[in-house]
Amino acid sequence: MAEKREIRGVLLDIDGVLYVGGQAVAGGREAVAWLRDNGIPFRCVSNTTSRSRRSIAEKLQGYGYEIDESLVFNPPVAAIHHIAGKRTFLLTRGSVREDFEAAGIPIVEDGAEAVVVGDAGDGFSYAAMNRTFRMVLDGAAIVALEKDRYWMGDDGLMLSAGPFVAALEYATGKTATVVGKPSAAFFSLVLADMGVSPAQALMVGDDIRTDIGGAQGAGMKTALVMTGKFRKDIFDTSPYRPDHLLDSVADLPAAIEATYI
Repeated sequence: MAEKREIRGVLLDIDGVLYVGGQAVAGGREAVAWLRDNGIPFRCVSNTTSRSRRSIAEKLQGYGYEIDESLVFNPPVAAIHHIAGKRTFLLTRGSVREDFEAAGIPIVEDGAEAVVVGDAGDGFSYAAMNRTFRMVLDGAAIVALEKDRYWMGDDGLMLSAGPFVAALEYATGKTATVVGKPSAAFFSLVLADMGVSPAQALMVGDDIRTDIGGAQGAGMKTALVMTGKFRKDIFDTSPYRPDHLLDSVADLPAAIEATYI
């Protein structure tokens, strides 16, 4: 029998894993409670770029999860480390601005040293994209909070920030620095916060490329859930293969017990 390897930390994607379509995934709250009861540290990692850490935690609490802001990691956490106080233009929406302001990042509308691009939704107008384009041509670095292609909204799949980041790269000839998943730097920040090495960690997500491919590249074990944005046709043709394929996060405790405990 193969020797079991201990898992000392779990990273949980949020949208599509802990909740889908405006409601908590059945068994999700129990799975999180099981991690806590068994002394397994966890962090919630999201590529959501329209909500601050506080707002994400409040949403999870609204679904009945006992998760506070300190357990939530979103791309702005990594972006703040990366831009290190530079004058920053935000092409984003929602409460995510709070995280940058709380960190003392100077937010500007012109003359930026860095442009931070997240899911701006309808804010991705021609005028906004052109303004960002011009600042990049003038020397600003492109910092992508994420480069996902799409995400699962309440009424179906939605374009994410990735296509718009790609458009800016194409137009300017510059390459964006991606600070959210699947960036190894993002995963490293979360693991350091838990004091866990990649070899001791398990990433649970619904995106075969961003969650599974990114975590495997960082040296972690992975579990793909068949909720959220999971699509079998994408899974079947993907070069990535998770260590575990689960119907939902509700099956996580059994998978950990069978494989790692």
